Amino acid sequence: MYTRRNYSIKDMMKWTRRDTFVFIIIALVPVLLYSVLGQKWLHLPWLPISLIGTAVAFLVSFKNNASYDRLWEARKIWGGIVNTSRSFAMLTNTYISNKNAPNISDKELQTIKKTIINRHIAWMTVHRYTLRQTKPWEMFLKKVSDKEFSKLYDVQEWKHPMDKIIKPYLSEKEYAIIQGKQSQASQLLSLQSIHLKELKEQGLIWEFSYLEIKQLLVELFTLQGKNERIKNFPYPRQYATINLFFVWIFVLLLPFGIMNEFNTIGLELLKDINEESTGFLNQSYAFIATHFVWLSVPFSVLISWVFHTMERMGEVSENPFEGTANDVPITTMSRGIEIDILEIIGESDVPEPIPSLYDVQM
Repeated sequence: MYTRRNYSIKDMMKWTRRDTFVFIIIALVPVLLYSVLGQKWLHLPWLPISLIGTAVAFLVSFKNNASYDRLWEARKIWGGIVNTSRSFAMLTNTYISNKNAPNISDKELQTIKKTIINRHIAWMTVHRYTLRQTKPWEMFLKKVSDKEFSKLYDVQEWKHPMDKIIKPYLSEKEYAIIQGKQSQASQLLSLQSIHLKELKEQGLIWEFSYLEIKQLLVELFTLQGKNERIKNFPYPRQYATINLFFVWIFVLLLPFGIMNEFNTIGLELLKDINEESTGFLNQSYAFIATHFVWLSVPFSVLISWVFHTMERMGEVSENPFEGTANDVPITTMSRGIEIDILEIIGESDVPEPIPSLYDVQM
């Protein structure tokens, strides 16, 4: 239902091209000093560098697993919001009845139901706007390459003020009540509880039905709190920062170790060439063997790119509500819930689903 963008290798290379240019420079400089300027002392043994690479691989894997867990937990929480919202709309439509309150007409009853559902839509809207607020540790819009990709799609919470969006769903009194509150989403759920209690006292809801609906409100409070926990508690900074430092230490040391290994291979090739033969192939082989150290440049760039890109993948997955193309599509999901619950209570005037841009749903 909620598709994400399928990245091609072209997209990935474009996203990481600035880092790739840095890796090329880092790989070229040692080889230039070593091969052209004759600074043969500029090399390091491969064993300690490989040990650092192994440690970095474990750290990167740990970070990516932890980041994916945060992303997947957020998706499951919003799946819970989808299911609980549908149940809430179903019970609202079924349990709120004028059977024991004949003074309430069917039209007034439908108005009451729509008021409750609109208030729920306002709650979802406030909640997703809260989740889209930028935190100091969220780095997505601080990187140039990520800013470029953000221009390809539309994050509604960045372009439209929340007050303008929620106002049509609330009465003037309700809108005034939630203004200035620290947690407007919690206030809206509280207003739902107060309204349902009033309906029970009017005889529009049977007491046991009222308790069942109230339990769904408690579940919505729980789901809201789980999302806020993910939003307000970042991936531990000591792991994120040290992990990045270790990756760059490995990237900087890598050319000095891999350069020595390729140079050793070149020297071995020269020994295998028949020095007495002057054939064209042997001359070509000798040229390749003499300059074999230069092949360390593309290999250094490739290995650096793999490690650094894996680290960046973990970084962009840390905060699943930040607004990246691979975050939980809370805006699209909220619109889908809005359509479902309005149709459940019999409303025909429902909004259109939010279209995707470049296969990205937000």
